[in-house]
Amino acid sequence: MAKSPITSPLSESDKKAVAAVLQATLVDLIDLSLVAKQAHWNVVGKNFRSVHLQLDELVTTARTYTDEVAERASALGISPNGKAKTVAESSGVPQIPDNWLKEDDVIAAVVTALAKLVERMRSRIDETDKSDLVSQDLLIEITKQLEQAHWMWQAQQA
Repeated sequence: MAKSPITSPLSESDKKAVAAVLQATLVDLIDLSLVAKQAHWNVVGKNFRSVHLQLDELVTTARTYTDEVAERASALGISPNGKAKTVAESSGVPQIPDNWLKEDDVIAAVVTALAKLVERMRSRIDETDKSDLVSQDLLIEITKQLEQAHWMWQAQQA
């Protein structure tokens, strides 16, 4: 790792732990925005419009928090990596099928993706409990928004 021009209030061991958590979160959020946008372009069916618009809301949420996570990392002297290759190699977000997708299939895929991401985020919240409460607070905020989105997508399956 190249020496950071930004000093960090964290110890080296805490900085290393937080760097891993923030990097993994960054990659997952970038991929969530890409997966949701792919679904947005390919959703079809009688409820097309509402699902299409709800996907854009999810993209906006993911992109907003992508920037916040990257900037949190930078503030701690951690260089964020959101390159396509990095995202492709390390994202934990389940992919959606290619081509046109009926809205029910999109909804099911988004519910699955959000459930997986929430699970990963809750683990990261635990991982930052001792190392950095400020980053943990950001992770809690993101998880709250993802859990709310998960609920709203699940409600469409009821």
